[in-house]
Amino acid sequence: MQAAELMVRCLEAEGVERIFAIPGEETLEIIDALSRSPIDVVVVRHEQGAAFMADVHGRLTGRAGVCLGTLGPGATNLITGVGDAYLDYAPMVAITGQVKLDLVHKESHQYVDVVDMLRPVTKWNARIERPETVPEVVRKAFKLAEAERPGPTHLELSETIAAAELPSSARPLARSAPVPSRPDDAAVRQAAAIIREARRPVVLTGNGVIRGGAAGALRELCAHAGIPACPTFMGKGALDDRSLLSLPAVGLQARDSVTAGLDEADVVICAGYDLVEFGPAAWNPDTLKRIIHVDRRPAEVDGHYIPEVEIVAGVADTLRALRDELPARDEPAYATRLHVAVATELRATLERPGIVTPQAAIGAIRAAMEPEDILISDVGAHKLWLGRLFPAYEPGTVIISNGFATMGVGLPGAIAAALALPERRAVTVSGDGGFLMNVQEMETAARLSLPVVVVVWVDGRYGVIGWKQERRFGRTSAIDFGTPHWPSLARAFGWEHEEATDAPALTAAIRAATARGGPSLVTVPIDYRQNVRLANLGEPSLGA
Repeated sequence: MQAAELMVRCLEAEGVERIFAIPGEETLEIIDALSRSPIDVVVVRHEQGAAFMADVHGRLTGRAGVCLGTLGPGATNLITGVGDAYLDYAPMVAITGQVKLDLVHKESHQYVDVVDMLRPVTKWNARIERPETVPEVVRKAFKLAEAERPGPTHLELSETIAAAELPSSARPLARSAPVPSRPDDAAVRQAAAIIREARRPVVLTGNGVIRGGAAGALRELCAHAGIPACPTFMGKGALDDRSLLSLPAVGLQARDSVTAGLDEADVVICAGYDLVEFGPAAWNPDTLKRIIHVDRRPAEVDGHYIPEVEIVAGVADTLRALRDELPARDEPAYATRLHVAVATELRATLERPGIVTPQAAIGAIRAAMEPEDILISDVGAHKLWLGRLFPAYEPGTVIISNGFATMGVGLPGAIAAALALPERRAVTVSGDGGFLMNVQEMETAARLSLPVVVVVWVDGRYGVIGWKQERRFGRTSAIDFGTPHWPSLARAFGWEHEEATDAPALTAAIRAATARGGPSLVTVPIDYRQNVRLANLGEPSLGA
């Protein structure tokens, strides 16, 4: 058999169910081998969309999403999505084709060194130089992609290697995964002693809690010990936002630490916290807080993040061990005040006829969704509002890119969610700027008849940049753009469309869209003058 066929068998052995791909001349052998495989090839309309789909697929399932592109421009188009997976810690395996090996040493049509180009945004990548090594490199690519912290890996398969003949006895390698170590008893006791001495302990909950399946253990610890928790944007849902111990999310700016209670916390238990989600200088500027690091990896070196105790083990096991060492306590009053502050802000809709505030839109979207439904946020001003105010009830139900923070991830993410978890409904929220960056994937959703619901907040400008310009210069420039005729756009791609001009209509439109199935576009005009409130969100309600 050809090496390309062996690679496909290795992908099957890894449990791959689908590959997001655009075919190319240099991947003909792989595409042909996939045609005889149970793996579904999801043909997309741009390689960036393929990478974003693999990215979100990985975040939702914990198993590496796979994307395939050809050489040169196909490979360069993948880079943004690969970079997003790299800084959002999403397991992904990217595969690219390449020219024949006898051409790589000289100037050749479409040839660039893809391996070197992807090195800064991958955990590991390799050019397959001998066909018999295919089982080893594929197994390594998946093992490293899925190991904590997860991220993207990349394999390059040239035409020469793809077409090389191998004995029919060649076989994939068996899957294996490392077992997390148990928490050190002495470190747990030391951490528990610090927490018992604390006046205002807070858990800072990162995406690692969700990746590690530790949400249940977090909830048990918080409820037993009366310790409130604030999530990063990517840790939303680890603690049920209906709990009085759930504090506002952080991930925007230093002022987040005020509304989340981190500014007054004396002990911060950082559980599954990745520094890329919200830098420690924003919440520990004077470096006086006592920090307990709980993660499967040692703490990153940062002058504002010097843990007093590091417990490097499975996050769930560590949180349960801490619970067993701590006395039972009621929730503190300050946590309740902070929780109520955000609930109050969410009700502060301040609507005008014909336009909807961000707060009202978030309330309307939440009202249209069940607790286990998935919200996927594109990147833009709406992401800041969703990260701060959207209530999350279950882990893995809010997907926000806040590491690489890439515009254009929303629609491909919705497609990935519909394919990976068809039993759950997913709603994507995009700005009109980010949505049009991968608008071509509307055709993919329509072709596959996916129940994709995309809500676009319309304001005709790059709103976050405008907000920052106003704060710095008192004026805006180079941020305005035109928008399409939304009904015509939806009709051209075979989507349904509804426009909502108030919050009740938005809730009704989303419910109708999810009920009928198939792809639907919901547009809503948003009054982004409220953005100024993001800087001081909830502060008047915080109390002493």
